[in-house]
Amino acid sequence: MANTERDFTIAEIDRIIEMAWEDRTPFDAIEYQFGLTEDKVKALMKRELKPSSYRLWRTRVENCKTKHAKKRSEEIGRFKCSRQRNITGNKISKR
Repeated sequence: MANTERDFTIAEIDRIIEMAWEDRTPFDAIEYQFGLTEDKVKALMKRELKPSSYRLWRTRVENCKTKHAKKRSEEIGRFKCSRQRNITGNKISKR
């Protein structure tokens, strides 16, 4: 569970995995929020998922144009859904 930058809690690892599985969440958003580059996210996913789940995820990511900011359409300019609460430093802001 260790990473060269810091140790993540179980909740943070779960959130990183969730974000990595989401088609519309780019790796840039994960890096912005957690400081993990795409390569480090892939390493975390490989370590945390079952081998078959990791292979499914990798296939999905390779075929998903929205996971990489450079491949994204210009129409997609945000990291999160407009209905989602503001998130700062992985903590949900109170309204």
